[in-house]
Amino acid sequence: MGMGIQIFSAVKKIELSEKDKIYDIAVIGGGLAGLTLAIQSANAGYQTILFEKESYPFHKVCGEYISMESHDFLSQCGVPLQEWNLPMISKLHISDCEGKLYEFQLPLGGFGISRFKLDNTLATIAKQKQVELCEETKVEDVLFQNDLFTIDTKNKKYTTKLVAGSFGKRSNLDIKWRRRFSLKSKNRLNNYIGVKYHIKYDIAKDLIALHNFQNGYCGISKIEDDICCVCYLTTTDQLSSAGNTIEKLEATVLSKNKALADIFSKAQFLYEKPLTIAQISFDQKKQVENGILMVGDAAGLITPLCGNGMSMAMHASSLAFQQMKLFLEGSITREQMENQYSKAWKNQFSKRLAIGRLVQSFFGNPFVTRIFLSTISKTPKLANWLIRQTHGSSFS
Repeated sequence: MGMGIQIFSAVKKIELSEKDKIYDIAVIGGGLAGLTLAIQSANAGYQTILFEKESYPFHKVCGEYISMESHDFLSQCGVPLQEWNLPMISKLHISDCEGKLYEFQLPLGGFGISRFKLDNTLATIAKQKQVELCEETKVEDVLFQNDLFTIDTKNKKYTTKLVAGSFGKRSNLDIKWRRRFSLKSKNRLNNYIGVKYHIKYDIAKDLIALHNFQNGYCGISKIEDDICCVCYLTTTDQLSSAGNTIEKLEATVLSKNKALADIFSKAQFLYEKPLTIAQISFDQKKQVENGILMVGDAAGLITPLCGNGMSMAMHASSLAFQQMKLFLEGSITREQMENQYSKAWKNQFSKRLAIGRLVQSFFGNPFVTRIFLSTISKTPKLANWLIRQTHGSSFS
């Protein structure tokens, strides 16, 4: 009987210990920003938990081009980029809606890699670093009380000192918290869908191409294993006019561009059906909501034609962790952490986002696109300046 009491007591202590556990940092969303933030936190010795609604590995709608500004940072996180022999991209081709091609150089350049491979590698590294990774776990809500956050999932509640939101372009939490961008009526910045394929197609390894079509644009570049990523963005109205059928959209609208017609007629498509995402918004977002530091697309979305959303996401994770670390060390208050992160994020990215929106406004209209591309192709200094504005410097 005495042994039974001892066993019961031990079990009770374990249950109490698990229930009362307080994490230092919780991350909601396991994309690039969330995973790299969790790895930085674990490297610094903090108790870290990450929630991801999917199960690794999985594909995401994404252009899968990363500028070189992120190369050293990813290597520091433990990603063996040098071993993977990835395509290094240094040239940019842009076509107008009819398919006339204009050629540019990428001053900084980048590399191609699938989110399937990169995210899964980062998730594996995070687990090795003792991050508690909760896959197939959807966060229902987050509440702040008595200087602690309670994270509510379907099966369990978790307590943490800090929370980072890395839940992508749009989530149930955006709607639940009534974030301003999610309440806006349809406009030219929030009426988009994204479509992605992996294909086999003959394109130079050092090239990323951007092909315009009516009310949209499509990017193509090489990733690992001699595969190409094809990802395009267009309006929901454009899809609706094609009978809400992607195949018809590609046949009647995209294929008016002869470069895209060649891709869609000759490529070997590796997906049974395309990956899609709707309700994409480029409206401005707040970097802190309800005391939660937003990173990645949850903080602000750059237009895909600028090709640096992934680098921005990872850089934001670095900025956020710098402030979180100062708070956990007791060097700054919670309010100072929030204010300093918002300021650092805006200093780093506001100009990029503004330039991205400006450039995007010149694409999608056949006449305007042709005039814009013709003008910048004749003024290389302007073209190089615009390209540099959408790229940042190396960070760690």
